[in-house]
Amino acid sequence: MEPRLIDKIVRAAGHIQNNIVCEVGPGPGGITRSIIQQAPRKVILIEKDPRFIPTLELIADACKGKVDVDIITGDILKTDVSHFIPADVKMGWTDPPPPVNLIGNLPFSVSTILMICWLEMISKQEGPWSLGRTRMTLTFQKEVAERMAAPILDKQRCRLSVMCQNWCNVKYKFDIPGTAFLPKPDVDVGVVTLTPLKQPIIKLPFKMVEKVIRQIFSMRQKYSIRGAETLFPENVREEMALKMYNIADIDPVTRPFQITNSEFGRLCEAYNLIVTKYPELEKYDYRAPKQKPKGDEGNVENQNNFVF
Repeated sequence: MEPRLIDKIVRAAGHIQNNIVCEVGPGPGGITRSIIQQAPRKVILIEKDPRFIPTLELIADACKGKVDVDIITGDILKTDVSHFIPADVKMGWTDPPPPVNLIGNLPFSVSTILMICWLEMISKQEGPWSLGRTRMTLTFQKEVAERMAAPILDKQRCRLSVMCQNWCNVKYKFDIPGTAFLPKPDVDVGVVTLTPLKQPIIKLPFKMVEKVIRQIFSMRQKYSIRGAETLFPENVREEMALKMYNIADIDPVTRPFQITNSEFGRLCEAYNLIVTKYPELEKYDYRAPKQKPKGDEGNVENQNNFVF
């Protein structure tokens, strides 16, 4: 609700004059007004709460003839923003980012889910990223923002750190005190900018990378190999995890937060080599309900003769 801080958020997005700006969750339009003052070519508002639509419509009416404003009533998780962005802004993936900006004061309840969803879209160059390396300026709960930017050995280093940094250049810009918001949250807020990388550090399918990193960080304070073991069925767990670490040339007693992004890349590549040779292993899901084996024949959990 503080104009000075609202303007600071918009300035963090960089030069947006004549750009297409998509704002996620504009609410009563505080950030929207600041965006419009920067004279973008077009503003696309994605708002789920119908209570805010009349206020946003008043803002759109006041801008007629100056800035084109589209109001989309819907859930950002189910809305393909690219349908509302003019095609003439499209850039090649290795070109500079297109004149498109994603700005959002995200609800804490969906921010991490939304970020993982967007990272997958970036990996596939879908949605707003079908137009090129669209940049993002987003607010998160301070702790989440710190996790996204956390380097190796940082106390906040986690799965989200590696995932974000694998596909984006992440910059933690500044904090905003919770007192600046209405209603006031119990925590402070961090502003983060993300620019997709021309090439990810780990050049493997998103689901595979996410699975490996998630499982290794599932036991954050233990030796990282303990989490990696959960990638494999119990019968071959220790053997396969040790092979994975040997191939990657990573010390098994390294803690997850001590592993660099490039080392996570080697672990993912090693896992990919193993499941390429033994496809049944890729189907194993540690989180799936345990089922009684139907028989020993062809059941990967009962095969102990793996040779790599």
